[in-house]
Amino acid sequence: MTDTLAAPAHHLLEVRHSRFLAQATAVSSAAAALDFIAQVSDPDATHNCWAWRIGQDYRSSDDGEPAGTAGRPILAAIDGQGYDRVVVVVTRWFGGIKLGAGGLVRAYGGAAAECLRLAERQPLVAMVALELACPFEELGTVHTALHAHAAEKTGERFEADGAHLSLRLPATEAPALQARLRDATRDRVRFTVGETTTEAG
Repeated sequence: MTDTLAAPAHHLLEVRHSRFLAQATAVSSAAAALDFIAQVSDPDATHNCWAWRIGQDYRSSDDGEPAGTAGRPILAAIDGQGYDRVVVVVTRWFGGIKLGAGGLVRAYGGAAAECLRLAERQPLVAMVALELACPFEELGTVHTALHAHAAEKTGERFEADGAHLSLRLPATEAPALQARLRDATRDRVRFTVGETTTEAG
């Protein structure tokens, strides 16, 4: 189970006179991540390094720091804290003392990790779309079961062969709902499983 951020977060770290400001927020697309990066980056700062992860997609940037010393450690902090759908920007104002590659990795990764550790988390829940068809006389049974399994009705239509409902529910609840309705209606309900999406719970 992964989490996203419940609210934007930030954390300021000072290392040998250099200031590192980590800013993070939840995002649902690469475009939203890039918008946030553009919004919080300080043009007067020495570097604005960043990383984001959305499912299997991820990107990172060292923004002029030595390769692998900023973007990758920020991404590692996101993954290490069990986050998804998150972007983190770490802005650095150089304080006159060079930190070396190891120092940079620790500073960028540390600022990002601490920012995320202190942030308020929100679980990401896998939701599945289901199409359900049943005889009209089973609608009462179906509606009772939907409520018990946190299923939300997103559409319905009535045809000669019965009722057709479109549903959204937590993916973990889908097998139990299907089993319950098969038993309760003596297998008179038909299901078509649609796509699974992930969203903040």
